[in-house]
Amino acid sequence: MLSIIAGIILLYFGADSFVRGSSRLAARFGVPPLIIGLTIVAFGTSFPELLVSLSAASKGATDVVIGNVVGSNIFNIAVILGITALIRPPGVHLDVIKREIPIMIVVSLVGFGLVWYGHISRLAGMALFLGLCFYVVFSVRTVKKEVGSEMSDVPEVAAMPFWLCGSLIGIGLTVLIAGSNLFVFGAVATARDFGVSEAVIGLTIVAGGTSLPELATSAVAAIKRESDVAIGNIVGSNIFNILCILGISSSVLPLEAGGIGLRDVGFMTGLAILLLPFAFSQRLISRFEGLVFLAIYGIYLSILWPK
Repeated sequence: MLSIIAGIILLYFGADSFVRGSSRLAARFGVPPLIIGLTIVAFGTSFPELLVSLSAASKGATDVVIGNVVGSNIFNIAVILGITALIRPPGVHLDVIKREIPIMIVVSLVGFGLVWYGHISRLAGMALFLGLCFYVVFSVRTVKKEVGSEMSDVPEVAAMPFWLCGSLIGIGLTVLIAGSNLFVFGAVATARDFGVSEAVIGLTIVAGGTSLPELATSAVAAIKRESDVAIGNIVGSNIFNILCILGISSSVLPLEAGGIGLRDVGFMTGLAILLLPFAFSQRLISRFEGLVFLAIYGIYLSILWPK
């Protein structure tokens, strides 16, 4: 229990440092905060999932690997976006995020197909990682064309030296990973004491624990009125989880989706599709809709968790 509490504390302070450094870095280079959210913040806060998954893959715990990715993506939308909306309703108002949401849906459908097939080979893993490389290059090139018309979205913030921005990001990321590891250690130990299966642990405890950096980062970003960072973090993390984490993990060891069913990956894909209407509208994701997302996660847990 002490490790869980310590992990939560570290996650908050790590997220605060990470968001501050990322936002100032974005402003320094004249880049909209959303772009930082889709890249540095999204990928950086997904490192705990990558580290946990690589460790699990090396030990042959493939259900934990796939469960971590699927569960994290469910948690990102249902819980993190839900809580972010309760704090400060975010809006999908930039063209770049309107494009990224359909990409996330397509990537989720690819993940659905792989889990449905039941086996993720090394070749499939390398293809997923190659897809991530194409995604990053495509996003950067496209953003360069759009930044000129989106510059009004860059907030006015005080200048900060590059080395200090980098230090805040590095320290924040380190503390986030440490806090996440403490939380997962305590939560997994508690779950095992109750005889919970490896697949359920991956889908809930590990997924929720390793997604806490995204939760803390998005919540702090919403409090600081950086809603672009918050929603960009969620969308970017979901893309990263499938293309990079599944890709690298299955390249280390081919994965078998034995304990992860179509119900779980269906929830993941369905939640991604629920964001599609927001990609074609100018309105905010309301607090009521945030509550709906949280309720969906509650229903999912009631179905998944052993009685």
